[in-house]
Amino acid sequence: MILLAPMEGLLDCLLREVLTSVGGVDRCVSEFIRITDQLMPKRVFTRIVPELLNGGRTRAGVPVHPQLLGSDVQCMAENAARLAELQPEGIDLNFGCPAKCVNRHRGGAVLLDEPELIHAIVAAVRRAVPASVMVSAKMRLGYMDDSRTLDCARAIHAAGASEIVVHARTKADGYKPPAYWERIAAVREAVPLPIIANGEIWTTEHAALARERSGCEHLMLGRGMVANPALARQLAGGATLPWAEVLPLLTSYLDLVRRHVATKHQAGRIKQWLHYLRRHYPEAEALYDDVRTLTSVEALAAYLQPP
Repeated sequence: MILLAPMEGLLDCLLREVLTSVGGVDRCVSEFIRITDQLMPKRVFTRIVPELLNGGRTRAGVPVHPQLLGSDVQCMAENAARLAELQPEGIDLNFGCPAKCVNRHRGGAVLLDEPELIHAIVAAVRRAVPASVMVSAKMRLGYMDDSRTLDCARAIHAAGASEIVVHARTKADGYKPPAYWERIAAVREAVPLPIIANGEIWTTEHAALARERSGCEHLMLGRGMVANPALARQLAGGATLPWAEVLPLLTSYLDLVRRHVATKHQAGRIKQWLHYLRRHYPEAEALYDDVRTLTSVEALAAYLQPP
């Protein structure tokens, strides 16, 4: 099973739409929906996860599990119950975000120092939603160190979650290489749940190493999939994607961005994806050099037209 990771500010519903059309992705997790001290209206959920208005799936038919982030047990449960009314296949809980502003307000990875609270959140959400709705969690190895990795994983399991994604770094590690896939193996051995390995999987070779070192068959792809849209498809035995087939994806993405993103941010979003594509495609490097100073999406669109 291959999951598509959330990436705040990049891998949102628009890029999910394009990437899942390539094939190989079995499930997506949305960017986190921040829960503080109030019950969110349903329009907040459908704004961040518009796939909820399409049976909880992308146009390619890939299910999307909305992700909630917060530390107020009752409020998380109440919002999960309201979200469940929109009939997602599952709801994911974020215990991995390393952003300082999120951690400062007791969200994301900072909760990995409080496995008792993690247990309470997961258990409350599990009780609040129908049994047919999967409850899963995404965690890192820890906050400043990995001394409580197993405590947190066991707390999630004991609270009734169905699976856990483990990003193979602590909050202190951030996104700096390497990812410590071998440390996920202890989680897999300690917790009788499906464990999904995540972090620093850029290529099929990385995927093979992640599986070997973690012992996990299932993977979550993030930046690697943004850089190489065919990565999930390749892991399923499919073909690579030549640059000539990436250009139509960029054009489709540009059309979506034009319709749904504020004008002043449109060119930036296209260049942001191009920046990642440079890692895998020399042609993207050349194109990025041509357009990096452009601020008009119309001018940028001209570069995406076939010769």
